[in-house]
Amino acid sequence: MYQKTILDNGLRILTSNINYSQSVSMLISVGAGSRYEPPELAGLSHFLEHLPFKGTTKWPTARIISEAIEGVGGIMNASTDREMTVFWCKVAKPHYKQALAVLLDMILNPILDPQEMEKEREVIQEELRMTYDYPSQLVDLLIDDILWPDQAMGRDVGGSIDTVKSISLSDVRSYMEHQYNPHNTVISIAGDIEHAAVVEQINDDSHNWAYQETLDWERVSYNNPAPKVKIDNRATDQSHLCIGLPGLSLDDPDRFTLSIMNCILGDGMSSRLFQNLRETQGLVYDVSSSTSNYKDCGSLVIYCGTEPNKVQDSVRSIVSDLKNLLDPISNSEISKAKEYTKGRLLLRMEDTRSIASWAGTQELLTEHILDVDQVVSIIDKVNADDLKRVAEKIISEDNCKLAIVGPHPSADVFEQLLSF
Repeated sequence: MYQKTILDNGLRILTSNINYSQSVSMLISVGAGSRYEPPELAGLSHFLEHLPFKGTTKWPTARIISEAIEGVGGIMNASTDREMTVFWCKVAKPHYKQALAVLLDMILNPILDPQEMEKEREVIQEELRMTYDYPSQLVDLLIDDILWPDQAMGRDVGGSIDTVKSISLSDVRSYMEHQYNPHNTVISIAGDIEHAAVVEQINDDSHNWAYQETLDWERVSYNNPAPKVKIDNRATDQSHLCIGLPGLSLDDPDRFTLSIMNCILGDGMSSRLFQNLRETQGLVYDVSSSTSNYKDCGSLVIYCGTEPNKVQDSVRSIVSDLKNLLDPISNSEISKAKEYTKGRLLLRMEDTRSIASWAGTQELLTEHILDVDQVVSIIDKVNADDLKRVAEKIISEDNCKLAIVGPHPSADVFEQLLSF
């Protein structure tokens, strides 16, 4: 599906030609995220992600940048996670060369104006305050904090009000010099484009981009003490809770089996959690589970929102559904989950942005790209024995953590509910 070229400076370029597509999507993925930051500069990667949008050498203001893309009907954005930062753009085919030039200039030649940085500092602090005011988002931060206490994996990717306040322009420049280097960057493009033409444009714009030594990232530790239950006690009409367990890393072959197990548990309206907590008991409006995979760790997290007086019943039901995964799963339920997972994957691949992301993310984080057919084949081979083995590896009373945002002053009763 992909053509790959590595430029002399180490920059990796991936293209996927889709000759029927009217859109072209492009992603620049950089190995920069919260796992590369010291605790006193938490949020530095996210802060830096904002700044190229404020102006570049060729597109010197935020308005000119946005008009270059939105003016032709395109969309652009960026995101930061623990292990990478992604700048992306999607435009109609006739305008992809200009869009690519804009994205490249944002990475290679951002102005990093001190006055604009101070304005953006305020914007980011408001973004953090907004997160703290949304219980459904805050509970995600709490579960990460007790799954990975006192380390980068457990911190808010955006940092805190105080750490963002302390980040200087020199911090940004130094960090960008190390992390935003060609050896640590992948450009992935999908659409009706020619690989050679894309490589030529990128090479022309980036030939002076030189290698720099990349900063190391913080390995995860499970030795730091943490409570089993963490509560943000506040007056809310609905309590929000997450139950979390350590999961599997990006290079663990069992991660595909875990995705099938997660599908059975809480992915979709026919999952066990949805059918049990919503349809049968009427405890919640929304309940779901999800998995995350990182370089050396991962997680399985269940989320729901419910009336404060129904939280205990909800936790009991979720724990029961977790324990039931240790029992044999029927072939019909396995088959349904496999078809659901494969179907969702194949539907995603109709979008050029998903195709570009599929290649770019794997190349940056694992340096190996599994194509869709390979993943479908792996999923097809998952059986009941695999699911039992992975369930026994993941589901453990000792590893089970609970985070709650709502009017609950004591954690004692909830600790007892997590007993298997």
